[in-house]
Amino acid sequence: MSTIYESRQRLKYLLILGTLLIAIASVITSNILIKDLADEERQKMEVWGEANRVVTSQSEDEDYIRLILRILEGNTTIPVILCNENDSVIYFNNIKLPEVNQETFLLKKVKELKAKKTPFIIEIEDDVVQYLYYDDSIILKRLSIFPYAQLVTVFVFILIAFFALSSTKKAEQNKVWIGLSKETAHQLGTPISSLVAWIEYLRTKDMDPSLLNEMDKDVKRLETIADRFSKIGSNPDPTPVNINLSVLSALDYMKTRISSKVKLYTHLTEEPALVLMNESLFAWVIENLVKNAVDAMGGQGEITFQVAIRKKDIQIEIRDTGKGIHKSKFDTIFSPGYTTKARGWGLGLSLVKRIIESYHGGKIFVKNSELGKGTTFCIELRKYKG
Repeated sequence: MSTIYESRQRLKYLLILGTLLIAIASVITSNILIKDLADEERQKMEVWGEANRVVTSQSEDEDYIRLILRILEGNTTIPVILCNENDSVIYFNNIKLPEVNQETFLLKKVKELKAKKTPFIIEIEDDVVQYLYYDDSIILKRLSIFPYAQLVTVFVFILIAFFALSSTKKAEQNKVWIGLSKETAHQLGTPISSLVAWIEYLRTKDMDPSLLNEMDKDVKRLETIADRFSKIGSNPDPTPVNINLSVLSALDYMKTRISSKVKLYTHLTEEPALVLMNESLFAWVIENLVKNAVDAMGGQGEITFQVAIRKKDIQIEIRDTGKGIHKSKFDTIFSPGYTTKARGWGLGLSLVKRIIESYHGGKIFVKNSELGKGTTFCIELRKYKG
């Protein structure tokens, strides 16, 4: 079933894909420009080599020689080393020498340039040749880094934009969530007060007390629900609670409200498992997880709660024998609006996650799940040390 969340995810992926395509196109274009510039520099070196050959020849045309010298002196960016056939350095330009071991440095530089690019062979006279070694100019080297710097800049911009959008969206969702919760609690207040008054009135009449007691239980349940909604968005004062007793209390309430074909089992700790929390909100978590498990099992199966005291926290595992969850949905199921049912808002597990993480500083996640066999949820809460 497609959800708003999944549609939003697809939009994000399309945005990322579009950004990647733009970035790749930018890198390809920049690399083409770099290649063209490198070819141009090679042509310049070819002209420079020819000019050097002319200078060393026996030409007596002074204007021609002056023009050639201007060509040779015009190279101010491309590192060059001119060597004889024995690789002894005759001339170099645009290479910064160290203060010591200059000859060794130049020989090492010749080997380095020889490995990088094919040198130009300059034929001076018969059986006399020179070798022109050169490197990319500083401008070309900087330009070659530019596409990747551009790529990093684009990705950083996208990350910042995503973070800003997510933060804004989350803030808006929180406001809507809190507003709806507070309004729900407020709207429930009036009919609950009216029902309490009617029950007290009916007690004065000839009514079956057992029926009135059941009505009273339902009204108290409505008061509990209203109280829970009123706590959303506030910071309810937590108190030390024994998780074992809290789980038993919540399951005792759920037993009469789920199918008799669903069996509830508990494996609790012998010593108190104390956690600093709001018991009313935590009971809401248990109820939602039970309802979710019952739906997953189609109203028939087993649900097991297991509590364990660990070194730093209390762990509660909730296992069911339902239809299971695909691994790709482990995180998605906690998102608002996600549901596999034809009816429903898809807020149950989202509410559970919010209560555990936002109000109790804990964690909840799908520990494991196997399609057709069941799912295990895991809750981790900080242990109360007194």
